[in-house]
Amino acid sequence: MKSGTIELPTESPTQEADFSEAFAKGWRVLVWNDPINLMSYVVFVFQKVLGFDEPKAKKHMLEVHEQGRSMVAMETREKAEMYCQRLQEFGLKSTLEVAPA
Repeated sequence: MKSGTIELPTESPTQEADFSEAFAKGWRVLVWNDPINLMSYVVFVFQKVLGFDEPKAKKHMLEVHEQGRSMVAMETREKAEMYCQRLQEFGLKSTLEVAPA
């Protein structure tokens, strides 16, 4: 390196892909069935955390109950992580997954 010259760091293609992936609405929030929480409580949590109205909250609660899981949100990575964490704070089993391209 010559004195007096500054080399700027370059972004690698993987960094750009990671950055754009984080802001793409391609992250699913899944809620899984469990034998602990009452159905009425799950409806309450969906309304409180996700802002669902009662019919939508009941629909997703029934999916969880009957099919074992429900995709309750498709969001950016940061927002999906926040929803997942909040659902877990209320005692629901939730995970994230990347939506297929």
